[in-house]
Amino acid sequence: MTEEDIKKIIEKAIHKKYRNFNGRENHGTIIFVEKPKDSTHGDYFTNIAFELAKILKKNPNEIALTLKNEIAKSPVFKNVEIVGGFINFFINDKFFYENIKKIQKEKGKFGTNQLLKNKKVIVEYTDANILKEFHIGHLMSNAIGESLSRMLEFQGAKVKRANYQGDVGMHVAKAIWGKLKHPNQSWQYAYVAGSGAYDEDEILKQEIVELNKKIYDKSDKKLTALCQKGKKESLKEFEKIYKKLGTKFDYYFFESEVWELGKKLVENGLQKGIFEKGEKGAIIFKGEKFGLHTRVFINSEGLPTYEAKELALAKEKYKKYAYDLSVVITGNEINEYFKVLMVAMGEIFPDLAKKTKHIASGMMRLPEGKMSSRTGRVVTAESLFSAIEALALEKIKDRDLYKKEKHHIKEAVAVAAVKYSILKQSIGSDIVYDIEKSVSFQGDAGPYLQYSLARAISVSSKAKKENVKASLKKVPDHVDDLVKHLYYFPEIVKKAGEEFEPHYLTLYLTELSSLFNNYYARHKIVDKDDVFSPYKVALTEAFSNVMVNGLWLLGINHLVRM
Repeated sequence: MTEEDIKKIIEKAIHKKYRNFNGRENHGTIIFVEKPKDSTHGDYFTNIAFELAKILKKNPNEIALTLKNEIAKSPVFKNVEIVGGFINFFINDKFFYENIKKIQKEKGKFGTNQLLKNKKVIVEYTDANILKEFHIGHLMSNAIGESLSRMLEFQGAKVKRANYQGDVGMHVAKAIWGKLKHPNQSWQYAYVAGSGAYDEDEILKQEIVELNKKIYDKSDKKLTALCQKGKKESLKEFEKIYKKLGTKFDYYFFESEVWELGKKLVENGLQKGIFEKGEKGAIIFKGEKFGLHTRVFINSEGLPTYEAKELALAKEKYKKYAYDLSVVITGNEINEYFKVLMVAMGEIFPDLAKKTKHIASGMMRLPEGKMSSRTGRVVTAESLFSAIEALALEKIKDRDLYKKEKHHIKEAVAVAAVKYSILKQSIGSDIVYDIEKSVSFQGDAGPYLQYSLARAISVSSKAKKENVKASLKKVPDHVDDLVKHLYYFPEIVKKAGEEFEPHYLTLYLTELSSLFNNYYARHKIVDKDDVFSPYKVALTEAFSNVMVNGLWLLGINHLVRM
């Protein structure tokens, strides 16, 4: 029994009691069914009486009573109440207990749906540029992109993960210039040195501009070799981070592979009047015609900008994987840029533009302030994870765990701490990351979810040792809130997937963990002398299954012991 099922019951009641009402044509979009915040108000509620009152010109309480008397005939409900015009539904207990059986049977598939069955989706995220540090902004994009990819897969979509990385452009020229001047220093040092030279010295700036042209046209073999060496080193380091984060990309796209096509597309668009000539020979797109702003697509040096390359990227993605939907995740600092890009894409590739969805994340920073890779004030992923892992190790140092276990736990906890902190916010919200709070084993934190699941797994292990097998042959007369909350998992997954908002799931799993821990505190789950112990074990296993699925959707690994 889902929200959609209840909507159908309500719709049937409306049609029967108000025959002069034109069915779905008039009211199909106004039936609102949701879980109330206070469980004493039922398992679901609707405000349909208020919506109908506007159309039928009747008192909402009168409408609610009329509908209640009809709806209450359904065996789905054990009770239907009216409170101030709202209709509250109390689901028959058997549906909740049958759901536990369903969880036991479906296990890893519980919560999946087929809303996007066989739809081909490509999700582009992370997009770390070579020769620059992998910083916490990239972590934010990765956490969101990986979670959304998994949610789309849970809805039946065939998902491909893509990573678009800048291996040509001014940032590469600055780093190469810095490396030539400081060959024994790191690439990050070289980039900062190059950025400083570019900003502070007009002569050195021109050197870097000329260097950039040579990198593009590959006219200098030594430069090309140095670029390839730097690219290889960067990608090798990035792969270590992707492995830690649990991401495996299907496609890697590089700016060096798309810039020529991007330039050609813009030049062709110029002939068609899509683009215009700007100052000093640049080619621009006049966004003002669409209520936006002007963007440069080919600069005065004759080189394509990010915008032009993005046009080619859309084409190259489709060439690799003929997608029905392309999801692109970036930071919200380029929102206005992307609006112009999408309009320009609509002029050149209208079909691809319609299939493209841009999701903008907020900014992530530590309390110390904003980052800047140009000045070297960067919080790298590596340094952040090192700090979190040290804190996690301190929390478990006195626990009876093997050294190898502790190493595995600290790494998994660090990733959970970061991903949960990112995904608990609505996408687009800025985050001030609090390391101490993020590693908490109690309450609003990723490790708390891991700890709750590890506790449940421990209980199941104990039940197995004591030969107490999960069973629903004898169940309590009262349905616990934990049982009810498990019931809502598929609906939460559906909502999070449809709205591209993982925070619905993080909130749900946190509430679910709290309910389980409260249940654990109130009940002795494994007890051979308790006739309800097999049921409690079954409930614990159902909780574990849902938590495993939920954590997987967030891109968080679960732990057996903590």
